[in-house]
Amino acid sequence: MKIISIAIMLVASFCCAQVPEEFKPSSTNVWGAEYPRVDSAGRVEIRIKAPDANKVKLNFWSGPKVDMMKQPDGFWTVTTPPLVPGLHYYTLTIDGAEVSDLNTHAFFGGTKEASAVEVPEPGSTYYSIQDVPHGQVREVWYHSKVTGTWRHALVYLPPNYDARTTERFPVLYLQHGAGEDETGWIRQGNANFILDNLIASGNCTPMIVVMAYGYARRAGQTPPDLTGKPFGSPEMMKAMQDMAAAFEDDVTHALIAYVDSTFRTLSDRDHRAMAGLSMGGMQTFQITLNHLDLFSYIGGFSGAGGMLVLGDRRLDPKSDYNGVFADPAAFAKKVHLLWLGVGTQEPERMRAGLLRLHAYLQEANIQHVFYESPGTDHEWQTWRRDLKDFAPRLFQTGEAK
Repeated sequence: MKIISIAIMLVASFCCAQVPEEFKPSSTNVWGAEYPRVDSAGRVEIRIKAPDANKVKLNFWSGPKVDMMKQPDGFWTVTTPPLVPGLHYYTLTIDGAEVSDLNTHAFFGGTKEASAVEVPEPGSTYYSIQDVPHGQVREVWYHSKVTGTWRHALVYLPPNYDARTTERFPVLYLQHGAGEDETGWIRQGNANFILDNLIASGNCTPMIVVMAYGYARRAGQTPPDLTGKPFGSPEMMKAMQDMAAAFEDDVTHALIAYVDSTFRTLSDRDHRAMAGLSMGGMQTFQITLNHLDLFSYIGGFSGAGGMLVLGDRRLDPKSDYNGVFADPAAFAKKVHLLWLGVGTQEPERMRAGLLRLHAYLQEANIQHVFYESPGTDHEWQTWRRDLKDFAPRLFQTGEAK
């Protein structure tokens, strides 16, 4: 009987061990790390070791900011309320010092390397790696006479690019936002998987995607001293305008020429697009509308319109952007797609400004697409959805779809 009882206990223990826990390690974890963990409701468990700390606080940038609880073994733990699906940046404050969680990979956002946790979106596979042909993401360096420096970019090449040696491809220039860099669209946005899946399903034209570093300073220009200068100050505004102008010249005088000479591109304006998120959307509007000889597809993801949106004023079709909106028929003939997007939960100033721009474009009879991402903030889940809607509309024959 004793042997039977032991056997029953062992079987019971084995069965219990086979029952999967509801919480699972996040896909952003480093190899072998069990935490952070995420459950099906979107709750996140975080556990870090800091035995000598007196106070540890968890800081999700677009979510809860809560104290963690110290356990007898020296670990600090917390379980968050449910978070919305998507990628969430966070840091830890240990006795006043802001640090990253060493259990996760680092992602460059908010001008620094930060931790992040991925909360899956139920039923969504469009930004996940799938069993389809995959493109390649290559790192490139190009020299810019504008900045007098070597500059870095990532380039997505569609599946089987190297085997299709006689084929040329259209190009999308896709920009990151403020506080991020050229790695964001791949590491945080999963743009390569989005394109892979769209191309495999036949919903998207195979294309090259160029993701460049969005900050630029002219060769020989002294960095401005902005110490104590608030956002919106004349000094800050001039610095932003100088950077935007330098980046515009870098794209139009250096980057495009490098890409067209290095890769098999279709190098006419009808096969060249530009889009960007937040700051990248503002850069896109400035660059493309000043250079309609180079671009015919335009996308602003939570950032179209620049100061026209943030400045709370009406669009003047005859004067804004050098009057490109003055003649709707001429604009429609030149621009195959003008696309605007915003999340329904974005900061009110951004959302209201983009809704106004949408209304002003309608009043001016400017053909465009306006997309709202339901339930998302100024965050990567909004911009993943934007790219999913935007990319299939590019490089179509006839009118923009």
